Amino acid sequence: MVKDIALQIVKKIEDTISEIDENEAKAFINEVIHSRNIFVVGAGRSGLVARAFAMRLMHLGLNVYVIGETITPPIRPGDLLIAISGSGETLSTLTAAQTAKKLGARIAVATSFTDSPLAKIADCIVRIKGRVKARREDYQVRQLMGEHEPLTPLGTLFELSTLVFLDSVITRLMQIFNKREIDLIRRHANIE
Repeated sequence: MVKDIALQIVKKIEDTISEIDENEAKAFINEVIHSRNIFVVGAGRSGLVARAFAMRLMHLGLNVYVIGETITPPIRPGDLLIAISGSGETLSTLTAAQTAKKLGARIAVATSFTDSPLAKIADCIVRIKGRVKARREDYQVRQLMGEHEPLTPLGTLFELSTLVFLDSVITRLMQIFNKREIDLIRRHANIE
């Protein structure tokens, strides 16, 4: 039974990834390539996805920082903030992006909602479906209308799909920078 659920989730991730606009993905990669420093931000599980991406960018040799860490330097013009938020409304992520924008940094966003406050201030948006807005209508009314709960709870489909997308970005950057896995291993932590 768990295996069947896992396979259904993998299929949902595949469907979600197949809907990502290739031009948005190329623009996102272009932002990464042309940034002096890269900062990542996200809250909760989206924050974990952001941290995983930051680690891989560091393995590539890029200057990357996680917002909120004590060793994070100031953000400046020429820098990029990558904000990950399924809803595009998470206050801490939105506030970080607004501040970065005021300081002259560019903003790249991964979100499910291109009309969200976060997306509205972005220079680059990658829409990754999967996050559903909380509905307040009665459960039975939604069922009668054919609206069913998603297979995965809360933002799980967004987060998993975003992680797969960002890992794909890393693979593409490896190709662009002519890096091999051995190059990344050399930058991998040796004290854990």
